[in-house]
Amino acid sequence: MTITINGTPAKLPGDPRVSLLDFLREDLHLFGAKKGCNQGACGACTVLVDGERVLSCLSLAVQCEGRSVTTIEGLAPEGELHPLQKAFVAHDGFQCGYCTPGQICSALGMAEEVRRGVPSHVSGDLSVDTFVLSNDELRERMSGNLCRCGAYNGIVAAIAETSA
Repeated sequence: MTITINGTPAKLPGDPRVSLLDFLREDLHLFGAKKGCNQGACGACTVLVDGERVLSCLSLAVQCEGRSVTTIEGLAPEGELHPLQKAFVAHDGFQCGYCTPGQICSALGMAEEVRRGVPSHVSGDLSVDTFVLSNDELRERMSGNLCRCGAYNGIVAAIAETSA
């Protein structure tokens, strides 16, 4: 059984109870996804599975068999920062940086949801094909990712810049 992590095939752990987060951190030594609450409440462990945002602490590694997982490390494979990473730096979208990998992966997944026309709780007209990513819409869609330092204004500015 294999899984693709940041473009590289990896053998899944023998124990089917291992979370995707623990597999990434303990077996593959990819420490970008953080273990925050380990209960799916903070978003620090967010990664992309086939382009969709997933809380890796609540997902079993074996659930990703045959799928492609992208972590924060996979966004800059050649050392060149992803445009969203550059925007986080430019807009001071982080302070301690603990939540930043999850925020960035979540924002990329969220942007894809917007492109697909997936509404949020604050979307006004559900019959439209595209949604304008207003600050309220963006904040609602990112509400599952917590920042204990309070860098939300910079986070919103960075995401808004790259999603425009």
